[in-house]
Amino acid sequence: MSETLFGKILSGAIPCHKVYEDERVFAFLDINPLSAGHTLVIPKEPAPTLDALSDESAAALGRALPRICRAVIAVTGVKDYNVIENNGSAAHQAVLHVHFHIIPKPSRDEGLGIGWPARALDPEAGAKIAAKLREKLR
Repeated sequence: MSETLFGKILSGAIPCHKVYEDERVFAFLDINPLSAGHTLVIPKEPAPTLDALSDESAAALGRALPRICRAVIAVTGVKDYNVIENNGSAAHQAVLHVHFHIIPKPSRDEGLGIGWPARALDPEAGAKIAAKLREKLR
């Protein structure tokens, strides 16, 4: 098992408040929640970033996340929430093990606060990068 904090949680070396487990996915409450019900959902596979994760574990996360979101909504009564997953330290990833945060947003002052420095997409640059992405995905 990975020596990350989440690997230690998965191995039982560090206790947690488990909320879900199946063959490939594990979910537990965040110990430093942004709001009540803040849940972490991780693959049991010790991949540091989403692009390094196997298709099988990614599919398992895709099946589990909506189900866990519905449970968080039902238990907290909060219908608005964020699901966020960071990859790499520059993208604010603190634990190098793929993990999704489900963060209920009960009010403007609770939950995730986020800036979104959007800018307009240049049509020519957009066309070029879209073509390159399509080619890479073939």
